[in-house]
Parts: sequence; structure tokens; C-alpha cells
Amino acid sequence: MANELKPRILVIGVGGAGGNAVDNMIEANLQGVDFYVANTDAQALSRSKTNNRIQLGPDTTDGLGAGARPEVGAAAAEESSEEVAAVLDGAHMVFIAAGMGGGTGTGAAPVIARAAHKRGILTVGVITKPFSFEGTHRMQYAEDGVDKMQDVVDTLIVVPNQNLFRVANQKTTITEAFRMADDVLYCGVKGITDLITSSGLINLDFADVRTIIKGMGSAMMGMGEAEGEGRALEAARSAIENPLLDDASMKGARGVLINIIGGPDMTLFEVDEAAAEVKREIDADEDANIIMGSTFDPDLDGRIRVSVVAAGMPERTTRESKPRPAEAKAIVEEPYSPTSYPEPDVTPSRPTVRPLPAANAAPDYLDEPKITANNNIIDDVEAMPEPENVRRREFVDRSKPAQPEPEQGSGFSNLFSWRRDDVKPEDVERQPPAQAAASSNDDQIKQASFDDADLEIPAFLRRSANN
Repeated sequence: MANELKPRILVIGVGGAGGNAVDNMIEANLQGVDFYVANTDAQALSRSKTNNRIQLGPDTTDGLGAGARPEVGAAAAEESSEEVAAVLDGAHMVFIAAGMGGGTGTGAAPVIARAAHKRGILTVGVITKPFSFEGTHRMQYAEDGVDKMQDVVDTLIVVPNQNLFRVANQKTTITEAFRMADDVLYCGVKGITDLITSSGLINLDFADVRTIIKGMGSAMMGMGEAEGEGRALEAARSAIENPLLDDASMKGARGVLINIIGGPDMTLFEVDEAAAEVKREIDADEDANIIMGSTFDPDLDGRIRVSVVAAGMPERTTRESKPRPAEAKAIVEEPYSPTSYPEPDVTPSRPTVRPLPAANAAPDYLDEPKITANNNIIDDVEAMPEPENVRRREFVDRSKPAQPEPEQGSGFSNLFSWRRDDVKPEDVERQPPAQAAASSNDDQIKQASFDDADLEIPAFLRRSANN
């Protein structure tokens, strides 16, 4: 008779991922629950470590799986609804474990959860989402499955597989990584069973669990264990911090259940310290329903285990305030809008020669030099001091006819920071017609062509060179 009064807790693994999670909990020797696996793949069912198996849709799939099509998985679960109902009869609480994104888990898990929820069974969904590298198509299936599960469970725990990279390293095998994800389900189930089956100073029962979880929507379940100095604080912090969950936080939870378990050496001060740490981190408001229990376990000598179940977190804390992809794209692209923020021109690595200013805009000191009848330059430039550190050129033999030089190539150019020999021919050719040497006004100017060194040549030499 006593056995009949105990709450019956089921764990149903749906699809391949759910079946693997059940196998891992069986290997961990989790007690106090009944394990079931449901799948459209007959071969996967035959390899399960539990004999409680549900073949979904034998006529729909012929035992060959759902082919990554959620609609096939849902149809298979509907076909096997009688077998599912028989398993659910008499259950008080059911955990449904599944991986979203495939065919059976995405399609069948919501059907089984709806059947349990309609019977008044406390229903908790623990589901995973695919890795980013699995593609957007599979991720869209997963998101649709999450939405459907949210409508048919009391609480839902989501574990994105992508978060495994937060705890894995380069040496972590894929088997070890998936075990980490399965541990989330294990900790949640074990935390509940410990609350119900253990007895001690402050007892909790299944009714307390129902009060916290029933109809709360989003939920978190964590468990931490520690030993040595500061073990109570360390265990409490481990219980409320889980890097694998879907960017979740327990802050603002409307319902919190805390269970502190220890060996015979656990002190009253440690119980108070652990409970106070959980309450402080959760930062629940005055209306939050917080239930605490504390029990003994002889096997935990020297250690303390803290289990926390939090539910009813507001949306702002269950997901970090990160912009959605579309919003993030808009934030990034807005400063670079072509209408408001045109992209700057790319500056070439090799400096180029800019066109010289027009004649009407040229400074006064670039005006045409004045030459007398005997070829003496009387421009004011002759009175200017010679720039320092100017490289002198060798004497130019003017016995040969002078070659025409590029416009604006007079000796006055070295008053600025560039020299003619620094300019490449192709750059000179691209220059606009020079404006500073209006040479056509006087025939004498054509004969008075000179370079940088001509200012230093005596007048009688210039006359002999022009004769």
C-alpha cells in the first residue's frame, strides 16, 4: 500500500537524442523513476538499455525512422497514441527528453507531451537545439518544435548544443560533450527525486514540487556539489550557474525550490549559508514562492549537495538582451549607410603629383620673371635668400640648343618641397597645362630657358650661351 502512495515519475526519451539521454541516466544508476524510450527507428529501440520501449508509427514508418521530417514523427506518435496513453496512466510527473531539429524528436515529443498534459500530469520538457554548423533548415525545425513544446508542458528547459563549446576544450570528445548536455536532464530529475524520496530536518514532498513547477513556463533546474572549506557556498553557486542552458538566469523567478543535502557533518550554519546564497543570487521579489528543504544522506559524508528548481522567470532574464540577427544587422549597417555615411575613397600607397594651381590662383611669387634687353633677370626672386640645404646641380653645358622643358618646371619649383627629378614622366604628362610660364608673350623668354642652376650663372655666360 505504501508503494501505491509514492509519486510515479516517468522519464520518456523521444527520438535518438532522447534515447541517448535515458541510457546515460540508466548508466548513472538514477533511482526513483521509470524510464521509457519512444522512437520511429526500430534498430535504435533495440539498442536501448531499457526494456520499456514504444515503437512509434509502425505503419507510418515501417520502423525505418522519420527521415528528418517532423510531420512524419508527429503522424507516427498519433498512430501510437494508445500505447503512449497506457504508459502515462497512473503517472504524477513526466520528464520528456528530446532533441529538436530532427524528425521524431521534433514531431513526436509535442504529441506525447500534450497527451500527458491533458491527463493533468505535471509535465516537464527537457530539449536540446542543434549546433550552428547543422544549418539553418534544421535550426528552423528546432525553433518550431520549441514553440510547440512550450504550449503543451508546464515548464520547459532548453539546452542549445552550441553552448557545449563553453565547457568543452580541444581535447573533449563528442561523446563527452553530449554527456554534458545529458547531465542537465540528469541533474533536474535527480534533484526532484531527492526532494521527494529523502527525509531529514525539513522535508519536502511532491505537492511542493507541483506548486513550484505547475504552469510556470520557463524553468531551470540545477545541482551543485562541493567539499572542503566553503563547500556550502560553492555548492550553491554551482547549482544556480549552468553555462549550458539557453542563456537563462534564475533572477526574478516566481517559484523557487531549494533542497540542501549533506552528510552527518553538515552544520546548521552551512544550511543557512547555502540557502541565503541562492536567495541572494535569484533576487526574487517579495511575492515569489520559495520553498526550502534539508535532508541527510550518509553517502555524502564530507560533502554538500544543493538542488535548485526555479520557474516562472520573466522573459528579460531567461534570454540575454542580445539583438536578434535582423536587429544586429541593422545596428551594424546603419552607420555605414551610403546616404549618411559614404565610404571614404581608398588612398593609393604611392603618393601622386597633384595638378598645379591655375594661373589666376597662383601666388604672386610664381609670376613670370621679368627680363631686360640684356637678359638680366630683375624679378624680386633674385633678392630672396637662397634656401638652405638645397642640393646644387652641376654646371649645365648650354653650348647645345636648350631642350623644351615641361611646363612649370622652372627653378622656382625648388622653393617648395618637391623637385622636378622626383616627378615621374607619366605623372608630368598627366598634369594640366602649366599656368606660371606664359612664355608666348615675349620671344626673349623662349630664349631664356633655364634650369635650377641658371640663377647662379654669371650674366656674360648666359649671353654667350644664347649667341
